[in-house]
Amino acid sequence: MAQRQPELETPGPDIHVAPPPEERGRHTRNRNIAIGVVVVVIVLLVVFLRHRAANQAKQAQSAAAATRDRAVPVSAAPVVARDVPVYLDGLGNVNALNTVTVKTRIDGQLLRFNFQEGQTVRAGAELAVIDPRPSEATLAQAEAARFRDAATLENNKHDLQRFADLYKAGVIPQQQYNTQQSAVQVSEGTIKADDAQIQQARLNIDYCHIKAPITGRVGIRNVDPGNMVHAADANGLVVITEMQPIAVLFTLPEDQLPAITRRGGSFPVEAWSRDNTTKIATGRLLTIDNQIDPNTGTFRCKAVFDNADGALFPNQFINARLQVDVRRHALTIPSAAIQHGAQGTYVYVVAPDKTAEMRPVQVVLSEGTTSVVTGVNEGEQVVTDGTDKLQPHGKVELGGGGGRAGGGGKGGGGARKKP
Repeated sequence: MAQRQPELETPGPDIHVAPPPEERGRHTRNRNIAIGVVVVVIVLLVVFLRHRAANQAKQAQSAAAATRDRAVPVSAAPVVARDVPVYLDGLGNVNALNTVTVKTRIDGQLLRFNFQEGQTVRAGAELAVIDPRPSEATLAQAEAARFRDAATLENNKHDLQRFADLYKAGVIPQQQYNTQQSAVQVSEGTIKADDAQIQQARLNIDYCHIKAPITGRVGIRNVDPGNMVHAADANGLVVITEMQPIAVLFTLPEDQLPAITRRGGSFPVEAWSRDNTTKIATGRLLTIDNQIDPNTGTFRCKAVFDNADGALFPNQFINARLQVDVRRHALTIPSAAIQHGAQGTYVYVVAPDKTAEMRPVQVVLSEGTTSVVTGVNEGEQVVTDGTDKLQPHGKVELGGGGGRAGGGGKGGGGARKKP
């Protein structure tokens, strides 16, 4: 009987068979070669980048040297020393010093106006006339009553003289004599009352002729002639606004209050248009308010203007400029010359050898196209145009704009305080 051969077991799927030693050595050599290639590529890339950076640096140095050697056309202006007024700017509006609503003081029919709307009238000029005939009739009645009462007084005086003689003779008692004395006094009181009625009637006649209480410009009338007007009417007949002089109310921040209070006297004030391009009038500071508004942190100022040309109008919006100081012999340059960098503000000064020198400056005041600075000297030239192509110590060539004096801003070269 033949014996049964045992079956060979095959490895299961979870059993890993190690590769032969020759294959393992081949894989290790390939990995080492790949790593070496990567290292060589990285080294070559680093060398290439360094070489390129060095070339770029050399090119930049060459370009900078070429730029320094090539003169850049620029415009320049001299540093000018002059007196510069210092202003505080505020927003405000025009207000009339006096505004009067003209009303009638008696009731009656309005006969006519003696002015044209918009006309300037003088104080005391007749503006309107109310029918005076009722008041004249009242005056006539009062005068007639006085005439009657005067005759009664005269008769009572004669009776008193006769009663006095009879009393001295003992014909009449003292009581009758005293009664006549009282009658004379009553008649005298009646005469005084009649005089008061006459005075009131004459006053009402004067009230029929309505006159201007102030000098000013009349507005648009509120009633037409022929209408009945009353003393109790709320709107009145017309409004008169005083135009010369005229006031301006404007506000300033409370931080600027010491600049005004530490100096006494009257400060000049300029009124400018809403767009700050036109100076309308020049006046003086009248007063400042006695308290600061806690909601806005501002205080009010009141200025007075002669307004001889009528340029200022009530309720007109204006920009007020209050001159609080004058800086003597201040160094001014055009604001276009000031540059800003990481180190602060600076300017390019044209050196005697026609190179640009970067000079740090401090802006003290600025207004419009002019700035007051420190850090430069009078007469030095500062670059105002072409600074974008300049480098320190680079050569410059003054163009057609060179030698221009720094122009003043609005208000004759004044400057506002730098906050």
